[in-house]
Amino acid sequence: MKCKKCGCDTLIKTDDWYKCANCGAVIFDTNVSINDAPSPTKEMEKIDDAELAASKQESVEDEEKSGKKGKKGKKNKDKKEKSKARETVEFFIPVICALIIALLLKTFVFANAVVPTGSMLNTIQEGDRIIAGRIAYINSDPERYDVIIFEYPDDESQYYVKRVIGLPGETVQIIDGIVYVTQTNGETIQLDDSFVTNCEPEGSFGPYEVPEDFYFVMGDNRNNSWDSRYWENKYVSKDKITGKVKFRYYPSISTIE
Repeated sequence: MKCKKCGCDTLIKTDDWYKCANCGAVIFDTNVSINDAPSPTKEMEKIDDAELAASKQESVEDEEKSGKKGKKGKKNKDKKEKSKARETVEFFIPVICALIIALLLKTFVFANAVVPTGSMLNTIQEGDRIIAGRIAYINSDPERYDVIIFEYPDDESQYYVKRVIGLPGETVQIIDGIVYVTQTNGETIQLDDSFVTNCEPEGSFGPYEVPEDFYFVMGDNRNNSWDSRYWENKYVSKDKITGKVKFRYYPSISTIE
């Protein structure tokens, strides 16, 4: 037995009591019963032990509750973070899809361009924004009078907009502003020029023999158009044609014939 006051283990027993040799504290012998009843000191020890056990149990329960609350709080926090991340992803998915679709359409379906000059007056005005269909000639060839976007033969970094006049194998000749075409069957015809509304065509040019897989093109503003009549490389290769012009979308929406 140790002294409860100073912890010294040198106790002197006198009858039912112990006396600490270090501090002089007197401790009743808890093993002694009075009239067959446990000693008061023994009962106090039991009470102390019970209170200590209860305190430890309460501490354990508090820690468990605290741990559960912590886990629950962390779970709620993680859930909120996941929810925000999901909202962000859901917001950007339609935007990304729209950009991808727009890019695919621009690359494989449509081509848009701004016409910087008046060479196609009055069909296309200077500054008009137009759209051409890239897939127009996948399964077919350009036809006479089609308005096309193509790579300028003398400088393929530039794109021009003109009207198809001569087809592969034909001969084109302009006499006093009137266009004549000798077709592959040998028949010579005068071309329709009803779309030439900005001027009275003048001048004589040609004849021009159009090679296979090439096209002879002219602007609708005949007297003010830099076209096949003047180029060093006079003909447009089919594989350099970007597409057929179909619509004007600025400053107004209309079809182009």
